[in-house]
Amino acid sequence: MSSALRVELESLLRARQLDRTLTSAHPWSDNSRDVAPTGMASLDRTLGGGVARGHLSEVVGPRSSGRATVLCRMLAAAADRGEAVALIDTADRFDPLSADRAGLDLSKLLWVRDTGNALRALKAMNLVLQAGGFGLVAFDVADVHASALRQFPLTTWMRMARVIEGSQTAAVVMASTRLARSPGGVTIALEPSPNVSTAQWAGTSDRARFLRAIDLRTRVVGR
Repeated sequence: MSSALRVELESLLRARQLDRTLTSAHPWSDNSRDVAPTGMASLDRTLGGGVARGHLSEVVGPRSSGRATVLCRMLAAAADRGEAVALIDTADRFDPLSADRAGLDLSKLLWVRDTGNALRALKAMNLVLQAGGFGLVAFDVADVHASALRQFPLTTWMRMARVIEGSQTAAVVMASTRLARSPGGVTIALEPSPNVSTAQWAGTSDRARFLRAIDLRTRVVGR
């Protein structure tokens, strides 16, 4: 980790007042410590309330499968609960205007942008997780070539899961195919829907079609 990158990220955390832990700024009730609701009722029912805190989950699917929309809804739901959220945007594909229209409070978001350097983005992801205090941290590598992902150390995902183990942070990897999750995490698999326009988001009916393919092959903690 370069010292310049560390200093820059720590400065961003302080500037957004995200350097304080969430438990001191916004204490959570006993009922909200195990899972982080996604903000999508049908999906949360299937997950037993949401994605597990203290674990690494993943949202996977090809382009036009609705993965960006799911990401925005998850970030918005966490921000609405008063939680700080972070996005490591490896390929600089995040659209803040669309996220704002989806209801995401951008003042609660730490957005770390890169232009395709997967290893540098991975370092940023690790630093944000180590900083702590986030309700949801997303690592978007959906548009990163498989050859670049293969450059990650073999222990990458295990170490990432270990950092947040026992914490109230839910970490989510956004990828085109299944990539990584911790034992208590889940894989949410999406597929393109021929009945939904890729040019616009039309609300709850489209959301239901986007989420028709959900794969839960591991136990959800707290379910």
